[in-house]
Amino acid sequence: MVVHVGGLVAVIIFYVLILLVGIWAGRKQKSSEKAPDTEEIMLAGRNIGLLVGIFTMTATWVGGAYINGTAEMVFSAGLLSTQAPLGYAISLICGGLLFARRMRSAGYVTMLDPFQRKYGGRMGGLLFIPALMGEVFWSAAILSALGATISVIFTDVSQTASVLISAAVVVFYTLFGGLYSVAYTDVVQLFFIFAGLVGYNSVNLRGKATNCPIAFGLKPSGQ
Repeated sequence: MVVHVGGLVAVIIFYVLILLVGIWAGRKQKSSEKAPDTEEIMLAGRNIGLLVGIFTMTATWVGGAYINGTAEMVFSAGLLSTQAPLGYAISLICGGLLFARRMRSAGYVTMLDPFQRKYGGRMGGLLFIPALMGEVFWSAAILSALGATISVIFTDVSQTASVLISAAVVVFYTLFGGLYSVAYTDVVQLFFIFAGLVGYNSVNLRGKATNCPIAFGLKPSGQ
């Protein structure tokens, strides 16, 4: 088995920090509430703070699938053809300006709640199907990206096993502390993403590939 030592050390540090922060956040949540209800677990009591809220919202959208997919599109089609970053940014701005305040004041838990309240339970159940499919595929893309990263570090470990290990860690700290654990671990994950991108680009920008015109949305001459 070929093992990338630097990558192995980074992954171990990452998982240890994620587990420790997740357990700490879960204990913090349990100590603040004697009998936490469903809303407390799913929404952290609507009281995670502005800074942590920004971090967890950003980490939710900017994950492994987003980074890998954006890098692939920029490489294959150019920066001008990469639509996901612009589309995500516009959707977040529209959601914050048009829906966030009204949904918070109404006490909604999910995006389906206003439709269910207005049109009834059957419509809410019908709309749940595409929402569920989107979450399943989104989660699969994130875990697949993480599994691909681990399979690069351990060349003889299958991507399926890597995905299962990653999913087990996420499920563990989520069940332990609910959204509190997810929110605070997102802060750690976003820090690792930022540090990794800065470190990688500082090396990559000195390479010959950055001189390729397709990186800026242009086709090389003669094609």
